[in-house]
Amino acid sequence: MKEQKFLIAAMLIAAVFGFVWQGQVGLAESIDPATDWPWWRGPNFNSHATSGQNPPTTFNERKNVKWLVEVPGSGHSSPTIVGDRVFLATADTQNQIQGAICFDRRNGKQLWITPIHSGNFPAEIHPKNTHASSTIASNGELLFTTFFNERQVKVSCLKVTGDIVWTKSAGAFDPKKYKFGYGASPLLYKDLVIVAAESDQGSYLVAFNQQNGDEVWRIERTQDVSFSSPVVAKVAGREQLLISGLFEVSSYDPATGDKLWSVPGTTQATCGTIVWNEDTVFASGGYPKAETIAVKADGSNQIVWTNKTKCYEQSMVIHDGYIYAFADGGILYCWRATDGEEMWKKRLGGDVSSSPVLVNDNIYLANEDGEVFVIQANPERYEEVSRTRLGTDLFPTPAVVGNRIYYRFGKGIGPRRQEYLICIGE
Repeated sequence: MKEQKFLIAAMLIAAVFGFVWQGQVGLAESIDPATDWPWWRGPNFNSHATSGQNPPTTFNERKNVKWLVEVPGSGHSSPTIVGDRVFLATADTQNQIQGAICFDRRNGKQLWITPIHSGNFPAEIHPKNTHASSTIASNGELLFTTFFNERQVKVSCLKVTGDIVWTKSAGAFDPKKYKFGYGASPLLYKDLVIVAAESDQGSYLVAFNQQNGDEVWRIERTQDVSFSSPVVAKVAGREQLLISGLFEVSSYDPATGDKLWSVPGTTQATCGTIVWNEDTVFASGGYPKAETIAVKADGSNQIVWTNKTKCYEQSMVIHDGYIYAFADGGILYCWRATDGEEMWKKRLGGDVSSSPVLVNDNIYLANEDGEVFVIQANPERYEEVSRTRLGTDLFPTPAVVGNRIYYRFGKGIGPRRQEYLICIGE
């Protein structure tokens, strides 16, 4: 706790005087999908670890631990890994500071903290949300963050050394009816960083040039509340920017923002990111009703199947033509992607926010209570490899690269709660 207080104090001083606390480590010059986890959902945007890795399937806070470090502040942003560095967004709620923090991937040593915003926190967010829930995205040389601050969604670009390059407002964000906060992660596509913000006071998708922050395109969406992060996938023969929520599943041209197609479906609010298989995309939500939907992504507006199950906070994962969904209420489902046929379901318990990650033929998943399950991706039956516990709460999704797993989790309640970053490996 003394270390945390010291680091947060340093963060506050840096915010006031404009300093950046830096370390000296070699920088990654490009993204390598075999060794980097550069953004939300991993290098291929689908929560699939690069094949051929062999991280541990049995572990806890002591077993198969390479290092374990305290994380200053709090947040639900998942680990971003590029080169020899691990990046997290974090927030000091007491002093109202939002920023980015960097650790040495090799030993967990903290390298720098960069304050990005000071003050102007929203007066109210959902009790399970944080002021640093968006996962950092990196192109190997630059980092991109999104924060809800000063009634706006603000986008910042930093060097991997922690220096701020530019900060821009993506637009107003001031929900009136549902003051749940913000959580969508920035999306990188070619030379663009794409940001989604959706509220009852205005919704939009906007793309900025990564190098200078110039706005490239902007589209208005239905004025309502939703929380999903967009994703770009090559599906049905072309690259598509996909997002669910606002009572539809939608596709856009990621280069221009032009709308390709949309189909009524899911519900008002979704939080998960769309997944895909061959020429079909799959989305799930949320509020006020529950629905999972499969849609042909060829512009035919064909709905392939639906069911009344919801993955609200969490995303799903697909392997070999089967969908694995750790749904609300802690029930794990396996559905056949082609027709939605339920293969099996298993109640594991707990509320769910963390999304599953596929590693070869194993799936790593966790509930909010810190229970971590490793199961085989087997459509024939539920087959558990192991289960363990990390801390007392777990909301972020892990990163899996280089035969290692990186989890962010919390221990304790209230003012005694402390967040940790753990590196698991043999």
